Amino acid sequence: MKIIGIGKNYVNDPSEIPGLKTGSQLIFLKADSTLVTGNKNVVYPTITKEIVYEVELAAKIGKTCKDVSVADAPNFISEIAVGIDYTATDILKAYREQKWPWALAKGFDGASPISGFKPISDFPNLNDINFDLKINGEVKQTGNTSLMIYNFAEIISHVSSFMTLNEGDLIFTGTPASGTGLIYKGDHLQASIEGELLLDFKMI
Repeated sequence: MKIIGIGKNYVNDPSEIPGLKTGSQLIFLKADSTLVTGNKNVVYPTITKEIVYEVELAAKIGKTCKDVSVADAPNFISEIAVGIDYTATDILKAYREQKWPWALAKGFDGASPISGFKPISDFPNLNDINFDLKINGEVKQTGNTSLMIYNFAEIISHVSSFMTLNEGDLIFTGTPASGTGLIYKGDHLQASIEGELLLDFKMI
């Protein structure tokens, strides 16, 4: 199973999208060992002192696809979940200075907590899905997929032109443009899709 991440994919206002839609997408991979499921608590790793949270919708691939068109791409999504893409920003900064890859900064154990999945049939319009993140009861991020620079279909089409997507692969589709920040031990995270609480855990 592959976990594919999309960076810098949201704007604060739809008017910003045309100027940013250059055809280039920021793609990275995360190890499957980053996943934490079942609303289990996440252990703050000893390898970092600075972790940033980003709430994201994750699309699960339902059947193998390669070189899929934008028009056909939604047919290859089976389910959607909400998750957190954690980044150890102190590691990221150090590696950027040496022009090394991001893998360890985003690939540590526990870096991808994810909720249970909802069937794609629950989402009649993939370009209008609301989601949010609360930390310790306070809303930190809100998003709507209408603010994506590249939508679900465009992401799948682009990624599948480079690599085969297999059943069960996950695509983290980007975080809202505002509200990311540091996470700390003891923080309680709750993420929802369309007001339904799906992800609920603590950082310990």
